[in-house]
Amino acid sequence: VCMIRGPIWVIIALNGQKSMGEVSVSPPTVRIVHSGHACNVEEERHAERVYTIREGETLELTCLVTGHPRPQIRWTKTAGSVSDRFQDSSVFNETLHITKIQRHQGGRYYCKAENGLGSPAIKSIRVDVYFLDDPVVTVHQSVGEAKEQFYYERTVFLRCMANSNPPVRYSWHRGRDVLSQGSDKGVEIYEPFFTQGETKILKLKNLRPQDYANYSCIASVRNVCGISDRNIVFKLTNKTVSPSIKLLVEDPIVVNPGQTVSLVCITTGGEPKPTLSWVSSSDRLPEKSVVKGGTLTLPAITSDEAGVYSCVATNNVGNPAKKSTTIVVRAMKKGRFWITPDPYHNDDNIQIGREVKISCQVEATPPEELTFGWLKNGRALRSSERMVITQTDPDTSPGTTNLDIIDLKFTDFGTYTCVAALKGGGIPEISIDVNISSTTVPPNLTVPRGKSPLVVQEGDTVELECLVSGKPKPIILWSRADKEAPMPDGTLQVESYDGVLRIVNVSREMTGSYRCQTSQFNGFNVKPREAVVELIVQYPPSVEPVSLEMRQGLGRPVAMNCRVLRAHPSRVLRYEWRLGNRLLHAGHFDQSDETEYTVKSLNREGWGEYTCDIINEAGAGRCTFLVTGKAYPPEFYYDTYSPLWQNRPRVYGFKLQWTQMNPNAVDRIVAYRLGIRQMGQQRWWEQEITVEGTITKGELITHNLTELIKPEAYEVRLTPITRFGEGDSTIRIITYSAPVNPHLREFHCSFEEEPICMFTQDKNDDFDWTRHSAATRDTKYTPNTGPSGDRSGSKQGFYMYIETSRPRKEGEVARLVSPFFNVAPKNPYGITNPPAYCFGFFFHMYGKHIGTLNALLRQKGQAATEGPTWSLSGNQGDHWKQAKVSIHPTASFQVVLEGIRGPGIEGDIAIDDVTLEEGECRDLPAIRHFCGILYAESQFGVCPIL
Repeated sequence: VCMIRGPIWVIIALNGQKSMGEVSVSPPTVRIVHSGHACNVEEERHAERVYTIREGETLELTCLVTGHPRPQIRWTKTAGSVSDRFQDSSVFNETLHITKIQRHQGGRYYCKAENGLGSPAIKSIRVDVYFLDDPVVTVHQSVGEAKEQFYYERTVFLRCMANSNPPVRYSWHRGRDVLSQGSDKGVEIYEPFFTQGETKILKLKNLRPQDYANYSCIASVRNVCGISDRNIVFKLTNKTVSPSIKLLVEDPIVVNPGQTVSLVCITTGGEPKPTLSWVSSSDRLPEKSVVKGGTLTLPAITSDEAGVYSCVATNNVGNPAKKSTTIVVRAMKKGRFWITPDPYHNDDNIQIGREVKISCQVEATPPEELTFGWLKNGRALRSSERMVITQTDPDTSPGTTNLDIIDLKFTDFGTYTCVAALKGGGIPEISIDVNISSTTVPPNLTVPRGKSPLVVQEGDTVELECLVSGKPKPIILWSRADKEAPMPDGTLQVESYDGVLRIVNVSREMTGSYRCQTSQFNGFNVKPREAVVELIVQYPPSVEPVSLEMRQGLGRPVAMNCRVLRAHPSRVLRYEWRLGNRLLHAGHFDQSDETEYTVKSLNREGWGEYTCDIINEAGAGRCTFLVTGKAYPPEFYYDTYSPLWQNRPRVYGFKLQWTQMNPNAVDRIVAYRLGIRQMGQQRWWEQEITVEGTITKGELITHNLTELIKPEAYEVRLTPITRFGEGDSTIRIITYSAPVNPHLREFHCSFEEEPICMFTQDKNDDFDWTRHSAATRDTKYTPNTGPSGDRSGSKQGFYMYIETSRPRKEGEVARLVSPFFNVAPKNPYGITNPPAYCFGFFFHMYGKHIGTLNALLRQKGQAATEGPTWSLSGNQGDHWKQAKVSIHPTASFQVVLEGIRGPGIEGDIAIDDVTLEEGECRDLPAIRHFCGILYAESQFGVCPIL
């Protein structure tokens, strides 16, 4: 006995009794229940369930599953907007919870449950998100012609639009008067032929004085989901006119980087007064921009912020007014040059007496402001007959200037400088020096000796090198030569100024040929020179399995297999098998690509981590096998009928059931360690449950937990034990739920509380059923009849029974009647295919004078059934047994349990745990029953035999 805060716990371990059979594992079933803030749920609409919710409310859908092992649950979604990323992911728990749901989150939600048995169970529900935005009124005016006489017919259209779900209905008012079609000859109300829905356009024909008034458009979804009507008012006057604006800026605006730019927009007309806004060609304004009224300020502007900026004015009359200007930010970048030896003779070398052209190119904004100048040895150079300076047409070759030296002389050798500048100033000049001399020669490209092929290890840093000679040295362009694959940085081409390509952390995918070639830029404009470098990346063997857990019992063989998938070099040298650090076996591969090691008879020293290293020049690939005798985790059974029962007002009991995963994979399970702790507490209370005999696969094991304190929840941990020691644990939460009278789909009654789940005694029978528990039973009760505890084995648990002692007579009847259960037809014309329900209950019929127990079905508006749906007579032994029967009601119904007294006093009949579930009945599993009682008093329970 341990003293702790709260009750005193005494832990008792009782050996269980072996069952005579196995329980079949069961495939999953699933259904969706809802809570949250639903406006409406239509269970049947075009063969689908539709859940309606208002935008901004909380959506909560719960997936209820059955099946063993416990199915995995996954929520997914289809449809919805592209911006809704839910369909790309999944929610792996029972409840889908979305707070403040938005319209794009509507669509079909699927709950999928699978446990590896049969096909997964899938149910879906369509979620409709209802909303109504504020309506917007736009006004348009038409100018028409009549025959040959020209006159202005001022006809005005008022269009009302609002986004909504469901479709919106519009109504128009002039002042306080409701406008309708035909009520005013000057008014037409209609809907454009290309839309569907309600009327939305008000046409005022040939405006009259009374037409200048306040018009209101009311958008309504008929209070669906409690969404109230939305209203907007537009004042139409003889001054109503569409907006007009003016930009007080130049177009384009050319500025230097770092300047502050202000764009000013003013309205020059419009009634009602227009509102102004700014938009950019890049979809959004720069983050640092400031908008104040019609002024847009861009502080410290950069080249990235250049573009078209537009001022937009709207007052819902006619089309919005829009004026734009372009901001150009001055910039120069990427100065390049190239030398063309004698363009007319295809020379590669510069020769005295021939022509040579020097080209210079710069990217500039704006291009029309770009100017070039040429210097020779630092002095300004002017165009002449032998020194021809040209600036090509910017439309064909923007930003390029050429210097043609005709009939090259020795005195022409020197340094030529191309200077680029922008006319507006404020941007630094770009200068490019080009040296022309007798040493100016075209490039040559070679690969240094020993640099191809390059053999490296995966993960190394490698430098591919091409030697470039010539003067000036050009830029070198690197690319993949053997396939159209990107370079390591993701681009198709990489520039190098020194001819070296550096690759960090090289991978096996980078094996191949790399081409280096000269660029015309910063060098000679001649046919490119190129060379190829071969790169070979060696990597250790890839093997499988990388890691594998193998569970096995003592004395059994264990075979481990390690296989090579790929390696470079592919010639694998050797393999080594180890247990820990101890070498077990080593060898070389012949023709095979796999190696196997077998432990013929596993002993205690054989448990542990086995490794197989397969080794080549680049390193080793490793297969790891964890050989253990650890038992697999147990799997809790969640489909127990009425697992929770009430003992006394302050405590409750719970029937814990589980099966053992792969019990024959390891040594026999000799016991389970059961841990239990109250939620929120730190301390675990543990007991050991001894197992007699061998557990078979799928066998259902039961253990009763009692004296649990209402309404506390408990965490339960179950660990199997073999000769190896403790196996893998499983944890579940047990929660208390007060007995209520739930709706049909979840109905169960264990008679623990008054009233007895709304059961009633039949007024036309001979006597009544009695609610009782073994703990309060009269000590003078009739021996050799009746149960010694409720169906769960608890002496404190309640059940219903018929007392057959005097003055009862043979043949007298007691009937217990359930509340009414509704059956909703799936179509308005009645039920053509009646739904199935499984009616179940536990019964105890022990005694030599046992009479008869009947189960009957009563349907509303129909005469009593001719006979019972289930019946049993005579002594069935001192055991609780379960009965289940499928019923197919076509109207609201009740179930009746009828007890008939036999020939003597030893004829007590008891019932407990009445259930009613949707669907046909399933087979009742055979079970192994453990009864572990946790008591706070000096009482000991009796474990029932089922």
